[in-house]
Amino acid sequence: MSDNDPTVLVDTPHQGLRRIRLNRANKRNAFNASIIGELSTAIEAAAQDNDVRAVLLAAEGKHFSAGADLEWMQSTAAMTAEENRQDALALAHLMRLLDECPKPTLTRVQGAAFGGALGLICCSDIAIAATDARFCLSEVRLGLVPATIGPYVVRTLGQRQARRYMLSAELIEAEQAHSLGLIHELAAPGALDERVEAMAAQLMQAGPEAQAECKHLVRRLHDPAADDGVDEFTASIIARVRTDTEGQEGLRAFMQKETPAWRKAGAHE
Repeated sequence: MSDNDPTVLVDTPHQGLRRIRLNRANKRNAFNASIIGELSTAIEAAAQDNDVRAVLLAAEGKHFSAGADLEWMQSTAAMTAEENRQDALALAHLMRLLDECPKPTLTRVQGAAFGGALGLICCSDIAIAATDARFCLSEVRLGLVPATIGPYVVRTLGQRQARRYMLSAELIEAEQAHSLGLIHELAAPGALDERVEAMAAQLMQAGPEAQAECKHLVRRLHDPAADDGVDEFTASIIARVRTDTEGQEGLRAFMQKETPAWRKAGAHE
């Protein structure tokens, strides 16, 4: 793809299913301002389209998403505090749009799903992944924090498991992701599309108004993502952390393939 190609592809609804595909395969579908904006627009449009019964979120290429585009993240160092807050709020807004979409949402995961990609997965109603998919809350290795996705990750994993994986940034294999409840179902890579299509067909059997009410009901139950002011709280954390000394050191070290100052030389990578 070229720099002028859309970062998100939106298909015409087919039998009520709207497919939305991340389209930065050459960048492992990493998030930047464009992909966040285009994905937000696509989800909001699907929510308001009467021809859409369900939404399938997928990605082109070998990987679902590598998380944040590090060059984009590095550019935030030149932003003011308010610009950083607004930038972080855009990602928080994307997560909330997906989480509160009145239509059933289904996510297809292949390859790597790191950082913010876990936010999309946790905001989806149903997630199906290939057995060779890998997951990681990788932010702390860069001196950053999974803040804006945090409410949805904690809700999905529970506080105990979220503490482990947010703090360790360890790789989560597909089987472990399934046992943690991050993924509902696993499928062999060659059977992934078949299982996703079968689930989409299953969603079409229910009453759309009843499904929307079910989603509203679940959100009203105990849910850290539903607290008033949570978007401002999480955006302020990441806006501060990514411009602080440690965050800048982590991004610099990653981009230059060096070891960050806090990691001892020779430590396990």
